[in-house]
Amino acid sequence: MPRKPNAQFMKPMQPDSVLAAVVGGGSMPRTEVVKKVWAYIKKHGLQDKHQKRMINADANLKVLFGGKSQVSMFEMTKLVFKHLK
Repeated sequence: MPRKPNAQFMKPMQPDSVLAAVVGGGSMPRTEVVKKVWAYIKKHGLQDKHQKRMINADANLKVLFGGKSQVSMFEMTKLVFKHLK
């Protein structure tokens, strides 16, 4: 029997202006937000070359990460969700 997705994760959320600069505007589920943030990171080559779990911030991500220039991928998710309503 296939696993039923958690309704909370599938509920459309609205990104604020800081997050919208990375993932675009419009409501989307949290899962889609995370996918778009990762697509942005890969497109701009922001994953650290030596420590793959670390994300290096460009100008847009630095604002999103509260001024930090590098965060772990686990911390990133927590920081991104602060920008959803």
